[in-house]
Amino acid sequence: MAASEETSALFPIFILTIVALPLIPYTILKLCRAASKKTKSIHCHCSDCTRSGKYRKSIFKRISNFSTYSNLTLILLWVIVIVLVYYIKNMNCEVQVFEPFSILELKPGASDSEIKKAYRKLSIQYHPDKNPDPVAHNYFVEYISKAYQALTDPISRENFEKYGHPDGRQGFQVGIALPQFLLDIDGASGGILLLWIVGVCILLPLVIAVVYLSRSSKYTGNYVMHQTLSAYYYLMKPSLSPSKVMDVFVRAAEYMEIPVRRTDNEPLQKLFMLVRSELNLDLKNTKQEQAKFWKQHPALVKTELLIQAQLTRESAALPPSLQGDFRRVLELAPRLLEELMKMAVIPRNSQGHGWLRPAIGVVELSQCIIQAVPLSARKGTGGSAEGIATFLQLPHFSEAIVKKIARKKVRTFQDLQDMSLQERAELLVQVAGFSPDSVQDVEMVLETMPSITIEVTCETEGEEGIQEGDIVTIHAWVTLKRGNGLIGVLPHAPYYPFHREENFWFMLADPVSNNVWFSQKVSFMDEAAAITTASKSIEETMEGSGANVKETSVAVKEAVEKVKGGSRLVMGKFQAPAEGNYNLTCYCLCDAWIGCDRKTNLKVKVLRRTRAGTRSGPVTEEGPVTEDGSEYSEDEADEQDAKKKGPAADGTLNKRGSSSEGSGTDEE
Repeated sequence: MAASEETSALFPIFILTIVALPLIPYTILKLCRAASKKTKSIHCHCSDCTRSGKYRKSIFKRISNFSTYSNLTLILLWVIVIVLVYYIKNMNCEVQVFEPFSILELKPGASDSEIKKAYRKLSIQYHPDKNPDPVAHNYFVEYISKAYQALTDPISRENFEKYGHPDGRQGFQVGIALPQFLLDIDGASGGILLLWIVGVCILLPLVIAVVYLSRSSKYTGNYVMHQTLSAYYYLMKPSLSPSKVMDVFVRAAEYMEIPVRRTDNEPLQKLFMLVRSELNLDLKNTKQEQAKFWKQHPALVKTELLIQAQLTRESAALPPSLQGDFRRVLELAPRLLEELMKMAVIPRNSQGHGWLRPAIGVVELSQCIIQAVPLSARKGTGGSAEGIATFLQLPHFSEAIVKKIARKKVRTFQDLQDMSLQERAELLVQVAGFSPDSVQDVEMVLETMPSITIEVTCETEGEEGIQEGDIVTIHAWVTLKRGNGLIGVLPHAPYYPFHREENFWFMLADPVSNNVWFSQKVSFMDEAAAITTASKSIEETMEGSGANVKETSVAVKEAVEKVKGGSRLVMGKFQAPAEGNYNLTCYCLCDAWIGCDRKTNLKVKVLRRTRAGTRSGPVTEEGPVTEDGSEYSEDEADEQDAKKKGPAADGTLNKRGSSSEGSGTDEE
């Protein structure tokens, strides 16, 4: 019975171990994630971003960010651990070793006379005839008497001195850290023990496995549903313009799961009246188009209206019942747009090429959602390929302000950026009516906007020139500069309710054939990962070219310094197409800023493969054509592209590259 009580007392230790095993590593993981997020928390400090509350560090904001289900569960488990530790520390379940000399307050090896003297002394203190206390009586019987008997009996004393116990050699006893009622297999306790074993050892792991497998079969590694990827793949078209990308984007399965309540009808009707000018409706048949719009799946209608509320900055007019759905739509948007981008550039033909026009449309939609700018504001006006969209992302700017400064011959965003600080301040104060604080906000955002340069080369490793069917290596350095000197910064996006990192999409494409030959996502937020990637790529390239260790080390060191200076290495391979001259374009498109995209022309000549496998002489020519800004696809572009024929042939470049630097808008 004593042994059972002893093992039952160990049950809290068993529970503590079971809880601590997953809790400690999970806590470390959460802390590491929190620490990594802190390193990326450099953000815009303009008044618009401050008022948005997205970066507010008040106690209420911290509590709301902290009070998630995972964090609260984590705290609850740690409270349980602390209680168990305190209980185990203070519970009176210590196993006391029988020490007769210690009980009689004697030193080991005492004589018989000393033992009898100590026994008489303790008897006066603890004997029932002398001390009526039940505790004293129990101590005298259980400890003092047994200790005296063990030391006065010759055999018991010999056993104690030889084996450490009066009864001789003791066996090793093993217990199980479970309560006694679970160890009693008689009656109902046996059923409880059986349920315990079945539940903990069989059912619980089975339930966890079923939940995990069902979720993993439903979602991809990027936490996007497989159904969404299938819909995006089949709905993607090569001539999809930005105005039509929205129709594909809203058909994500995640958005279809957003509930549509009866109480949503009236506020959605009001929202429709506010944003209907931004919907793709034929104004000639307004009633028919509106009826057609509302006949769509209710989830599609709700999602598109909520996204338009973000683009037109009408989210403040949404009732509380729609605010939660609105935030959910925007929270999923970056993840879904990234997958939609991958569906646009995924290989679609035998050469492994994707589609350029829908890829540009996806990036444009991402920019507009993050900056809360209508797609209609991107229509080219006044010599600007992006219309007034670039101006509207600046704080305190509106369409009326853009018209005012246009009268002073500031018609493009590049015109505004090229002005000196004093000239810009005078323009904004005197013409736009800005206060000094508002001017400071504008300057702060302009200094945060990225400026991109591209240095790119294409070559066939170990060969002079490019022949059809060759594996061509593209090697590009994308460099980012800001007016404030920073590299990794969260973009200015006061109307987007979540932290959003800026990413860039590098694409090598043929605008004439609408083909994307190569694409890669580029991020400037994680410098350590960029250093690792660049070092590994340079090492592999140098080793493949036969360089020695010293040359490789120097090249890696130069690459690391470039990365620390704000550059990112883009390397990849693609198969050379058929013989011909190709006017390609290298795009670097930002998914968070409007007007910060860059592109540079790259002329590549592919030679005919000779029958013997030998190559013609090297064909290289420097002097690339550079264009600033990003090429955006409009609805009218389909007709223009149809009139163009084949790749243009007015130059070659197969070993040397080109670079581009400039503003984000095309100028006449």
